[in-house]
Amino acid sequence: MAHSQGRLSAYVLFIKPQGFSDDWEQTDLWQSAADIPGVTVILDTDGREAHLFDAATSGQTVLYDRDGHLLFRGGITASRGHYGDNAGQASIISIVNAEVPDQTETSVFGCPLFDPQSECRTSTDERNKH
Repeated sequence: MAHSQGRLSAYVLFIKPQGFSDDWEQTDLWQSAADIPGVTVILDTDGREAHLFDAATSGQTVLYDRDGHLLFRGGITASRGHYGDNAGQASIISIVNAEVPDQTETSVFGCPLFDPQSECRTSTDERNKH
């Protein structure tokens, strides 16, 4: 977002699976995303919005132009939990700055969004019990 200089609006979806507590999504990650200028954080109950964008993995990123044309699809990290420069981030920055990106699609590294058996759906406390 820092490289877009106000030319980009971002929406970060936090999926709340059915049956989880009312504040399950209210984490440090939620607050960190909400603190980024230009980012709107949205609670996506049961992943309805994620399904509309064919997102199947956490970290899935899509970029559309004002007319609704898909310009980029993929991940913006080089590996799960990675921070820093990567091909997806570079592609989005290029597109936002009206340059030709090296790629318009990258791999996504994250947790499966709709796998009820995923360890990502349990809390750290629950994982440590096993």
